[in-house]
Amino acid sequence: MVGEQQQFKRNIAYKLRIGDILIGKPIMDGERFSNLELGDKKIVRVNIIGNIVDKYNSEGETKFTSFTLDDGSGQIKLRCFSDDVEKFKEVNQGQTVLIVGVLRNWNNETYIQPEIIKEQDPKYLLVRKLEIEKEKNKTTDPIGRDQIVAVKDKILNAIKNAEEQGGIEMDKIIMNLREISPTIINQEVQKLLEEGIVFEPRPGKVRYLG
Repeated sequence: MVGEQQQFKRNIAYKLRIGDILIGKPIMDGERFSNLELGDKKIVRVNIIGNIVDKYNSEGETKFTSFTLDDGSGQIKLRCFSDDVEKFKEVNQGQTVLIVGVLRNWNNETYIQPEIIKEQDPKYLLVRKLEIEKEKNKTTDPIGRDQIVAVKDKILNAIKNAEEQGGIEMDKIIMNLREISPTIINQEVQKLLEEGIVFEPRPGKVRYLG
């Protein structure tokens, strides 16, 4: 156990979105999971913020609890065994949580074995997305003209589709269009406002004007 704890200290808990984990390549050492290869990183531990959308308890011979975590970019399972079942029994569906845990892979499925599950305010989902996006922007090339046109169409459709609800919040656009950088969404909405295609009934909310 001491050796395991020392290993945890050596491995950085990378701040990621679930979608990043899902596109990573599991590296196996025989049948044992070694790490997740993502770009130039070899990831063993992760730091994720998401919503618990499902909880399953097994009361059979081997006690375990399984949670499904969703952060808007994808879903991943959290699996708790033995003493951890009791440790995390108060965690329930509907909570927004911060997870620090170790990646595992069994039966070709990558999951997280949590060390920490801490409830968070739902706004931290957006904060984390912006934080990770800022890091990615440091190493990402600017997007081309064709991509900008496609992005603009997606943003406009999201705003049009929310007309019946009296408009849409900016943070909702950012969370729903998870494949688009928040910086670019803000820039494109600003252009739409300047062109008079959309308007702000109040700060942070936009409606389609046409």
